[in-house]
Amino acid sequence: MDPLNGTQSRMPESEAAAEARRLLDEWAARPVRHHPTSFRDATEPPAFGTTPPVPQPDHRIVPAWAAGIAVASIGVGTGVTGIGCGAWLMLQGLASVSLAGVLMVTLPFAGLAMAATAIGGAISKARAAITKNVYEAPVTHHTEIHNNTTTRGAFFARTRNEIR
Repeated sequence: MDPLNGTQSRMPESEAAAEARRLLDEWAARPVRHHPTSFRDATEPPAFGTTPPVPQPDHRIVPAWAAGIAVASIGVGTGVTGIGCGAWLMLQGLASVSLAGVLMVTLPFAGLAMAATAIGGAISKARAAITKNVYEAPVTHHTEIHNNTTTRGAFFARTRNEIR
C-alpha cells in the first residue's frame, strides 16, 4: 500500500509469489515454542499441629421462623399473582363487552334490589305502630309569660327569658 496517496501498489505475480514463499519459509524456520497453560504444584502443604484434618460436612439448619417466612412469601406472591391474573382477565372481558351486554348482566341485579326494597318497605309499613290520641274532655293549656328578662355580657351576650 502506498502511504502517500492511500492506494495499493501492484507488484507482478511472480514477485508476489516469491515474497509469499520467502515469508512462509521464514516462519517455518522459527522454532515452535510450547507454553504451559496450567500449573499443578505437587508438593505437600506443611502440616500445622499434630491433629490430622477432619472432614467437616456442611449441615445448615434453617430456623423454623425463616422457613415459615419463606413459604409464606412464596404463597403470598403466588396468591397476588393469581389475583392479578384474574383481575386482568376480568377487565379484558369487561373491555370487550358492549352496553347491551353490561345491561343484560346488571339488570337482573337491579331488579332484585328493587324487589328487595319494595318488600322491605311493605314490611316496615306493616310493623309500624299506629298511635291515635283521643281526648274526650276539654283541654286547656295555660302559659304565663312574665317579662323578667336578664342580659349579661358585653361582647358575648346572653339573654334569659322566664317562661312559666
